[in-house]
Order: sequence, then structure tokens, then C-alpha cells
Amino acid sequence: MKKRAALITLIALTTTPLFAAQQGGFSDPSAPAMHSSKAGGFSAGEASVVTVKQAEEMKDDSWITVRGTLEKQIGDEDYLFRDNTGSMKVEIDHKRWEGQNVTPKDRVELTGKLDKDFNSIELDVKKVRKLP
Repeated sequence: MKKRAALITLIALTTTPLFAAQQGGFSDPSAPAMHSSKAGGFSAGEASVVTVKQAEEMKDDSWITVRGTLEKQIGDEDYLFRDNTGSMKVEIDHKRWEGQNVTPKDRVELTGKLDKDFNSIELDVKKVRKLP
């Protein structure tokens, strides 16, 4: 009886996360890994829509929105974003996908906080929106 109860408890604990996960994320044909995310969202309020070139000239910690494509995944949560003026690294936490599936052919709108170092620029994405 105790073995049976322990087995049922073990099964319940190991399968619960599978039911809680939602599908969504970036689908790169060369690396077809899917990420899970939870429902919910973030409202960054007023963020100006800029190009990558304009973002390079902005201050660190500026809230911005960029529109373009995610070319490829370059790390667990890191992606290469491109618009018609250039490219930059973006970091998108798994929870930010909100169940959306995005490929390199899809146009996206990314809103987040700009992180500038001496020789690099990165966007810490707080909201991902797939454009029609």
C-alpha cells in the first residue's frame, strides 16, 4: 500500500509540469527547439518605435520598440534581430513568447529596455508581438 501511494505521488510530481507548459517561441529551421511559456503579458507603456541604427545612438536603459525579423537563435534566450538598417542581439525570456510561434519569415514587434555596453548593443525584450 505504501509503495503504491509513493508511486502515485512520484508520477503526479513528475508529470504536472508537462500539463502546465504552453507552446510558443522561435522556430529556426536549422535548430527546431520549442520553448514553453505561461499566459500573461507585459505592458511597457509608451515606447518609441525606432530602427536598429537609431537604437545605436540612444541612451542605455531606453525603452524602445523595434520592428523586423528574428533571423536565428544564437543562445538559449538570445536571438539575432534584423531590420532594414542593421542587426542587433536581443534577449527574449521563454515566458515572453506567450504561446506565439515565430519563424525567420515572420515580422515581429519587440518592446524592451536597451542595454548598451562599450562595443555592443542588446535589447532585453519584455513583449513580443507577431505582426500580420
